[in-house]
Amino acid sequence: MLHKSISQINTNCDLVKERLNHYILSASGLRAVFASSGNEEDPVRTICDEDKVIVVTIARAFDEFIKAKGKSVIVGQDARPTGYALSLLTIKALISLGQDVKYLYISAAPEIMAQSHNYDYFYYISASHNPIGHNGFKFGYKGGVFSKPEAEEIISILRRMISSPDVVEKAKELISSCPQEKRNECLVNLEKEKYSALEFYRSFVLKTADLPSDFKTDVGIVADFNGSARAASIDRTLFKEMGIKFSAINDVVGDVKHAIVPEGENLIPVMQYLEKMHSEDPSYTLGYTPDNDGDRGNFVYITREGKGRILEAQEVFALVVTIEVASLAKKGITNIAVAVNGPTSERIDKIASTFGAKVFRAEVGEANVVNLGQELVDKGYTVKVLGEGSNGGNITKPASVRDPLNTAFTFLKLLSDKSLFDYILEKLGKSSEEISLDALLDALPQYTTTGAFSTLAKMQVKSKDWAQIKLNYEKLLQDTFDKEMKGKIPACSFYRVLQTEGTVEREGIGPDFRSPLAKGGLKVQFVDFNGQSIGYMWMRPSGTEPVLRVLVDIKGKNEALHDEILKYQRSLIERC
Repeated sequence: MLHKSISQINTNCDLVKERLNHYILSASGLRAVFASSGNEEDPVRTICDEDKVIVVTIARAFDEFIKAKGKSVIVGQDARPTGYALSLLTIKALISLGQDVKYLYISAAPEIMAQSHNYDYFYYISASHNPIGHNGFKFGYKGGVFSKPEAEEIISILRRMISSPDVVEKAKELISSCPQEKRNECLVNLEKEKYSALEFYRSFVLKTADLPSDFKTDVGIVADFNGSARAASIDRTLFKEMGIKFSAINDVVGDVKHAIVPEGENLIPVMQYLEKMHSEDPSYTLGYTPDNDGDRGNFVYITREGKGRILEAQEVFALVVTIEVASLAKKGITNIAVAVNGPTSERIDKIASTFGAKVFRAEVGEANVVNLGQELVDKGYTVKVLGEGSNGGNITKPASVRDPLNTAFTFLKLLSDKSLFDYILEKLGKSSEEISLDALLDALPQYTTTGAFSTLAKMQVKSKDWAQIKLNYEKLLQDTFDKEMKGKIPACSFYRVLQTEGTVEREGIGPDFRSPLAKGGLKVQFVDFNGQSIGYMWMRPSGTEPVLRVLVDIKGKNEALHDEILKYQRSLIERC
């Protein structure tokens, strides 16, 4: 069926080139709406002819990039409807190109990335938190995605190939020349490969958790899988194997019940289910919902009052950083560092300094944060936890990808260790007789931060000339800040501009402090009379959506001030 459909493609190179213009090509992955209807909320399984050609050409670009034949490439997908069609095209293309292809079918991102330690490369088909009609591709090796320069080289190769007048014929030829027996072998061995991946992933998660040999807990956990790839992974069996009570809803793979991004109202189902389970068995106090590829998961918990509460993405990250950094400091480990992205709340800096750790910032993008973490390790720092605090979830070494299982085990580490809990609260100047997330949250430094998926956190802009937008923005900032904003921020003496690209953060205004394409983050940091930061406003072109993302982070609980700064930030951009 697939062979017939690709050999009868009815398109041409101009239509394929035009279609590629609708893709978002970035270090975070190659993404588009693949649903043949063009509706991003459509669960249809079919894709258009132009996308078929592009999917095969992406495989060609990957093959040219790795510059070798016969490499072991493990292919997997999240639970999106178009995933199987994209996988089959990819598998046939890679086999025809001479690669040794193994297939996992539906696999959580942390699962395939862990298993990639046993192969040369992974090739993952996913659009993460994007709506159901989206899909995409990300690649990597040794447990992590390709770096920004590596991803950009693949994108460059892809653009060149798509511009070739024979791009359609090459796609047809590649698919029609795939040896049927090798394609069949790849599919027949799926179950064996999946079992191997699950076993390795299980051991990898336990290694990452680094729990004491006598670890025990009476905490029960619930999950709302929302039809994600995590429903086909190890969560249920691993927790039960460790004696941890576990229960899940919406656990049929591919049966997505609500919007995918695990934020805000999309966490209400798991919160309500947690409250129900807690009423029946008070040990159930934690819950989580993952996105479709299962690398990102945000949490809910039961408060002192016995009610469910949704944790904000920045709160989840702050809790994990506190617990993991404190665990290292308690053991006497020094020279601790945390790698985060530009828009992660400065709450993390305050937490880290409490335990003698330092915070370093990279551009948005998991690969950037992971690469920064490795650079810090190479400089002699101890890096246990890192991540994009603004997006939720955490990366706990030796993993190189977010994983809600790692977050869950960090929480369990705290909730089962009174001495660690007491040590943390003492350092934060607080105390509590009972271990609880409420007590720890109350002890953390207070900041007011824009939610990553707030409707006000992204802006449509007319121009995509980011370099000109930033030049206009900086001029408006210099012309208006003292008059329109400075006096409204208590103790603000001046501001400084910080620009992040890749793993580098530079201080300064103007094009000399960023690359010509100007796609990195720009932060305006507010500084008090003692030279200490009291907050910031930030912006960056999204790498996964055609929007400009904005965020404000201000010290203290002050929603009115936060809203005032965000209004000013958005007005500057509107005037650009």
